[in-house]
Amino acid sequence: MPTAVLPRKIARNLAILVCVAAFGALPGEAANPFITTIYTADPSAHVWSDGRLYVYPSRDMDPPRGCDLMDHYHTFSTDNMVDWRDEGEILNSSQVPWGRKEGGFMWAPDAAYRNGIYYFYFPHPSETKWNDSWKIGVATSTRPTSGFKDAGYIKGVGGFAMIDPAVFMDTDGHAYLYYGGGGHCAGVKLKPDMTEIDGQPQPMTGLIDFHEATWVFKRNGVYYLTYADNHPGNNQMQYATSPGPLGPWTARGVYLLSTGCDTTHGSVVEYKGQWYQFYHNKSISGQGNLRSMCVDKLEFNNDGSIRTVVQTRTGPPPVGPADPPNSNAVRYDATTATVGGGATVEGDASTGGGRIHNLHLAGSSVQWSNVSGGTSGGRATIDLYYAAQGGAKIHLEVNETDYSFLNTLSTGDWSKYTGHSYLTVLLKPGNGNVIKLGGGYGGINLDHITVTPMP
Repeated sequence: MPTAVLPRKIARNLAILVCVAAFGALPGEAANPFITTIYTADPSAHVWSDGRLYVYPSRDMDPPRGCDLMDHYHTFSTDNMVDWRDEGEILNSSQVPWGRKEGGFMWAPDAAYRNGIYYFYFPHPSETKWNDSWKIGVATSTRPTSGFKDAGYIKGVGGFAMIDPAVFMDTDGHAYLYYGGGGHCAGVKLKPDMTEIDGQPQPMTGLIDFHEATWVFKRNGVYYLTYADNHPGNNQMQYATSPGPLGPWTARGVYLLSTGCDTTHGSVVEYKGQWYQFYHNKSISGQGNLRSMCVDKLEFNNDGSIRTVVQTRTGPPPVGPADPPNSNAVRYDATTATVGGGATVEGDASTGGGRIHNLHLAGSSVQWSNVSGGTSGGRATIDLYYAAQGGAKIHLEVNETDYSFLNTLSTGDWSKYTGHSYLTVLLKPGNGNVIKLGGGYGGINLDHITVTPMP
């Protein structure tokens, strides 16, 4: 099935989707980027007491407008480093009453945990004149991926270009907040309530060519501070070490070379005995404001220095068994859908059922009505299973709520139904939910979808 003639910019981006499609992964297999359905950046990784690893990234909205429209934070988790669960959206700018009325500008976040409460830290301006009014917002919940409510912002920090909060929990129980941008990095101790500073912020001295993207971790009694530098055109990650959490720091040099993206931002975490570096690149979109998360091993020399990270397309190997199929998934076939705008349901002899074709046409659509949200509604993951010879994307709308675009990477052939994209959304209780997919953004044949309630 040929694709329609597309505007040059869309066609270019879809061609890039074709190029990276070979790096998609089957269940139990790793790949970089490890999240391909939507664009995510600035990953902050943490391991919580349930034994899962959680990543709290920013989200690049598609289509972008610079970095202005970044919003709708999603969280992802894994227990084997290769199978990733979209935990759904945890916060957006409309839920921040003190934020700028125009929304957007929800940039690189972080998270922390203390005494039964999860804290989500995010930079957000309070005024239309955004770069002069940055604040570090806080939202709290008793769960790591849902139920977050705005708790205001941290007084005494922020200001011009002061972004990228990172919270480090030391082994003695004390917490520290780091933030900065525009060449300035500051750190300060937090009070036990995790929302107030304990003392005055102080500059992090000893850093060379600091730009933004602070992250702090501790290994063998040594504190490490990683950050993005100002390498022309393509930032790199550098690091420094200190005997204390607030420095002074000794610069140690570059350990993550450019990822091909003009920005860089990452986090470091130990999980199941292995250290990992999380970062982002632009390998799916080719655009620096539509980025994708990656992860690779982080290795140390005997003296504690960090080896240069080897960026891979395969990602790290699994550290546990593959996730089994979810028995709670409800399948919705093509034959139960309503199609429009030129989309068609066509029989397929290999399956004995129908598949949806012609979703390359502008205005084409497919809709499932009467989708079950269970007795209580809430978060559910929509999985799309498809074939595509060229890269594409498809627009998702659920109960008239716009969930933007989902990438559908190439499977290599129109008859190869190995494509898989997914997103976690909110459903209403009962059977009145409506899922609508809009085409016209590249060629895709759709086999079926499943809807799976979240645990």
